[in-house]
Amino acid sequence: MPTALIALGAFIAVIIVWNVVFKRNMGEAMLLGLLTTAAFAGADAPEALLGGLRGALDEEVLYAALAFVFMAYVVDRTGLIHKLLAILNSLVGRVRGGPALVDTAGSAVMGALSGSNSGNTAATGAFTGPWMVRTGWSPERSATVLAGNGGLGAALPPSASMVIMIGFAGSMVTTGQIYLALLCAGIYQVVWRVLLVAYFVRRDRIQRAPDEELQPLRRVLREGGTALIIVLGALVPIALTVGPLADFLTTSSPLGESIEDISILTWIPVLVTALALLVGRRELPRGTRAWAGWLAEAMPRFTSIGALLFFAVAASGILSELGLAGDIDAILADFQLNKYVMALLVGVLVAVVAGPLSSTATLTAVGQVSLFALVSVGVDPVLAVTAILVFASTEGASPPASGSIFVAAGLTGAKPEKTFLPLIAYYMVPIMLIGCLIAWGVLPVLS
Repeated sequence: MPTALIALGAFIAVIIVWNVVFKRNMGEAMLLGLLTTAAFAGADAPEALLGGLRGALDEEVLYAALAFVFMAYVVDRTGLIHKLLAILNSLVGRVRGGPALVDTAGSAVMGALSGSNSGNTAATGAFTGPWMVRTGWSPERSATVLAGNGGLGAALPPSASMVIMIGFAGSMVTTGQIYLALLCAGIYQVVWRVLLVAYFVRRDRIQRAPDEELQPLRRVLREGGTALIIVLGALVPIALTVGPLADFLTTSSPLGESIEDISILTWIPVLVTALALLVGRRELPRGTRAWAGWLAEAMPRFTSIGALLFFAVAASGILSELGLAGDIDAILADFQLNKYVMALLVGVLVAVVAGPLSSTATLTAVGQVSLFALVSVGVDPVLAVTAILVFASTEGASPPASGSIFVAAGLTGAKPEKTFLPLIAYYMVPIMLIGCLIAWGVLPVLS
């Protein structure tokens, strides 16, 4: 009996029922899913549960994810994200459909910083959503673009989703490989969204923004150009660990192979946070009481993502101990599917699960089984992980329960249900196709 597969099914079912049917938060759902998974160990359930919890505490991914949460909070509260958007606005606001292009570019920037789809939609859409409506976009079209762009939170590295999949892949991939591959896949997604904006502008006859609403680039750079400094927090760790500079430092400097010990998952949020605190220091609280309140507002974000990932990683460990990999191999051996059909099936599976769940919860539930399924039919592990992350990034465009849809509808005054079919047609299906083309080796990615 495939005990581990049954346990995985029960894990997914408990999460969906508790979160979607009973409307409880995802942290609680993950805890119940963890307990349910451990129960499949029978008399060894307490030992399995304790082993899973201990194993989770040793995972770097847990602490890195919390660091990214705090990083996004600091970048938002210091006002730096709005300065970055103002610069983008000055650059493209004179173009027809400029607000949508700003939202696309801003979502890419914010997505790379935060990794959150709904948060991405809210952060960029709060500025671009009303602007789109004022410049002739319909509320429904505006909401469709905002929600569709929200998926860039999981599409671009780094993200909690990427962290989870790297943990599942283990020694099959390196962080640098996945970072570069997902960056390429994210660029494909950005290009597709830019083409969509051009199509919408032509179809809906959108005009450019009035001159009085635009600020000169020199002015916004003078007022907010220092916000660009925080980008160095991501570029420096990447340059030191991936590419020609990393190769030079490894082979021709005293640092040698110690360069490989630098974790970009840890150092990117640390450096970006430090630079954001430095650049945005005038927006920081003054006094002990103000600091206490400022930090207290960040705590709910920590408890949510912290509980989610802690229980998720623990459950993953238990499933591994129950023999999930062996169960999958045994089942797949009977189907004799090629990589083209398997990639398509995995894409549909992940996209469907991403409808009611977040991308992180989706990958926690089906990421490991999807990875094993693709690798078992000959898909390169780097391509498999990248494709799965692309599939999961459909979360923002997956009706009916995606948080991004309702955030976007609230910002634009649209009826959420009127965005469902457009989101499926313009975002969900094409993004799934991009993921399949990557898994098939048709769309090239760096690694």
